[in-house]
Amino acid sequence: MSKRYVTKTLKKTLPVLLSLLGVALFTFIAAKAGIHPVMEALSKVGVGGFLLLAACQLLIDMGLGIAWHAAVPLLSIRRLIGARLVRDSAGACLPFSQLGGMVIGVRATLAGVNPRTVKGEELHWPEGVAANLVDITTEVLGQIAFVVIALLCLIGHHGASKFVWPLIGGLLLLSLGIAGFIWTQHRGGTMVRKAAAFLGRHIAAEWRDSLIGNTETFQLRLESLWSRPDRISLGAICHLLCWMGGAAMTWLALQLLGAHVGFFSSVAIEGVVCGIMSAGFLVPGALGVQEAAYVALGLIFGIDAEISLSLSLLRRGRDILIGIPVLLTWQVVEMRRLRHAPTAPVSKNSTAPVPARKKVISPAVTALAGNIKKEATSRDTKTSEDSSFAAAPRGL
Repeated sequence: MSKRYVTKTLKKTLPVLLSLLGVALFTFIAAKAGIHPVMEALSKVGVGGFLLLAACQLLIDMGLGIAWHAAVPLLSIRRLIGARLVRDSAGACLPFSQLGGMVIGVRATLAGVNPRTVKGEELHWPEGVAANLVDITTEVLGQIAFVVIALLCLIGHHGASKFVWPLIGGLLLLSLGIAGFIWTQHRGGTMVRKAAAFLGRHIAAEWRDSLIGNTETFQLRLESLWSRPDRISLGAICHLLCWMGGAAMTWLALQLLGAHVGFFSSVAIEGVVCGIMSAGFLVPGALGVQEAAYVALGLIFGIDAEISLSLSLLRRGRDILIGIPVLLTWQVVEMRRLRHAPTAPVSKNSTAPVPARKKVISPAVTALAGNIKKEATSRDTKTSEDSSFAAAPRGL
């Protein structure tokens, strides 16, 4: 059995296996917490509280779009907010890992019939991929700062030691990884081309040539974005504020569920949960991982398992309530884009266009007929027409 076959099989089976493990873990946690206690906790929130949480999440999503624009001013805030919504919705609602959501986010960045930058330039794959890479980088930088704050809020609580040291180790690995990622975007031109080629093998053929054939432009776009460290820093700070907003929303959800915890405890819970979910990014939708993280962190702060599970379910329900309409709207935009794709118009009075193959054969046939006629009068004389006849078979 070849190594290539094993790798290909693993790529197909690993997401399925991780999804099954996630379902099993989710089922186990739900069975331990109990269905009735969870339903009682959710009933305290009500429809109004659930819609309030969804509205708060929409505000945070807008903030994420603004943070993206802070680092990538080349694109409009409206475009970036929409692309960010699509990227997050795909990761939360579709059976993909976060990597699949990022690929869809690149496509959403180029949405529209005639996508353009704020300067009126046409948008293509190099701009879309570069913009998403920079946004992911600034978001991770903000997340590192947020997890550090969460660690400071976590230290001192009973039972927190089993999370502190693994989280510190994860932070170090994440910091090394993002440092290498930034170096790659700055100076790793060969690695960028290899990454583009790898991505090109996993997308539609009509996008592949455009992506692989523009790696030089892609690298220039990255260098242009990274030439403004003030913009990068501003984007990371805005992302940190959005992470803090997510912690505030966790605090609000816990209050609605009847768990009276402080804001800094909510920061600790949300920060550690985000760190754990980042480690399990290959699991589609973080199914089971998110629930286990909330339940484990809740026990440290005296939150019952049913409330922690309800908190996770509220988060998933909120993501679905926002994500499904966003994905449907994006599909409408994509269909509109395909409908308005430029095609060569054919008028009724004009003759049908000649196929490319016939355009090549017709001169050859003409030259052949002319040469036969000339050879009938003189077989020994070689004229310029004979040269075209000699070249005709190569055209065929």
